Amino acid sequence: MSLTHRLQLLLDEAQYQRLSARAKSEGRSVGALVREAIDLAWVQPENARNAAADAILSADRMDVPDIDELRRELDDLRAGPFA
Repeated sequence: MSLTHRLQLLLDEAQYQRLSARAKSEGRSVGALVREAIDLAWVQPENARNAAADAILSADRMDVPDIDELRRELDDLRAGPFA
């Protein structure tokens, strides 16, 4: 990974101490933890949403009954053992 952009981030003392302690315990830099947090919070969820949308849009078409048949099926399900 080529790091080409600098970001200035201000943290309060407690945030910095928690982050610094975590980085030290994992043998990593504070910057590495911040980059990972950005990926986990912003990049990966977006990728997952895109993948889900692609899967839905590429799914095979299926036959769907008309609205009256769907209503009958729902009524039958609602009247089942848990009604």
